[in-house]
Amino acid sequence: MSADTRATARFITFEGIDGSGKSTQIKRLAAHLTKAGHDVVVTREPGGSPGAEEIRALVLQGDPDRWSAETEILLFTAARRDHMERTILPALKAGKIVLCDRFADSTRMYQGLSRGDLRGVVDQLHSLMIKREPDLTLLIDMDPAVGLSRALSRQTVDERFEAFGEDLQTAMRQGFLDLSEEFADRFRIIDGARDVDAVAQDIATLVDAELA
Repeated sequence: MSADTRATARFITFEGIDGSGKSTQIKRLAAHLTKAGHDVVVTREPGGSPGAEEIRALVLQGDPDRWSAETEILLFTAARRDHMERTILPALKAGKIVLCDRFADSTRMYQGLSRGDLRGVVDQLHSLMIKREPDLTLLIDMDPAVGLSRALSRQTVDERFEAFGEDLQTAMRQGFLDLSEEFADRFRIIDGARDVDAVAQDIATLVDAELA
C-alpha cells in the first residue's frame, strides 16, 4: 500500500438512535465524496458481508427477548469480525473511504448498557476480535420521541430494538453523548433536528476538513 493510498483511506462511521437519519445521510455523503473523486464503500452493521447479513436477520428480527444480552454480544461480534475481514479492511487497504451505518459504539450502547452492565464484556471482545476503532464517528443527535416515530414509520422487518420503546431511545441518546466525550478524538456531533439538506451540508463540510 503506497503512502498516497494510506492518506486516502478512511473508516467513517455513523451513529445515533433509531430514526436519526443515518442511512439517508450516508447516501448523501457518499454521493458528495464520489463527486469529489474519492472511491467510496457504503456498508452497515450488523451486516455488510454475506455472513454478517445472515446474522443480522437473527439479531434484528423476532421477539424483543429472543436472545439474552450475552448471546447478542457474541452474535454481533461474530458479524463484525466477518464484516471487517470481508469488507472493511480490504477496502481500506485499497485506499477507499468506508462509510458504515453503525459499528462497535452501537454494541457498547444497545448490548453493553441497555440490557445490563455488560460494557466491559463488549470492550473485551472488541479488543480481542476486532482491534480497530473508526477514524471518524459522526453522531447524529436528535430527540428520542421523534427518532422512534420515524423508525416505527418505516415498518421494516428489522424492528426488534424499536419494540423496546422510547425509554430505551432516551437512554441510548444519553449513552451516545457520553461515548462522544469518552472518544472525543474521533466523535463529531451533528444536530439532526434540522432539514436533510442542512444536515448533509454540515457533514460534507466536516468530512472535507478531516480529509484535508
